Amino acid sequence: MWYFKKNVIFFYKGTMNKDHFAKARAKLGKTQKELGNLLGVSLKAVQSYEQGWRPVPLHVERQIYFLLMNQRNSESSKRKDCWVQKKCDVKKDCPAWEFQAGHLCWFLSGTQCECAAEKEWKDKMEICRTCEVLSSLL
Repeated sequence: MWYFKKNVIFFYKGTMNKDHFAKARAKLGKTQKELGNLLGVSLKAVQSYEQGWRPVPLHVERQIYFLLMNQRNSESSKRKDCWVQKKCDVKKDCPAWEFQAGHLCWFLSGTQCECAAEKEWKDKMEICRTCEVLSSLL
């Protein structure tokens, strides 16, 4: 969510910021045009996200994290599942454990950590952005 005030855009907490977006693009090694094609958005949209003229939509943020998580590199073979990193006590009740997607826990709804089970996507992502599993991508 965002609003204008005297030609300044203010962003509420809850979306990927322009610096994280630009850093993610650099880590993916993509031009703005290439990333736009991967995300299904225009070049202008990518430029707007990086300049902070538009907030990064949640579905675009989700795609960015998915691309980062699944990028082929030496780090991907060293990934630890979330239940290992967080020493989880409730892993057997969690969809990340059930579907063996501990590196994609932030992508799944209904995960059990940090009281995120009953949260909507936007609220869940606020929790996930502070978690070492997701923050290690950037």
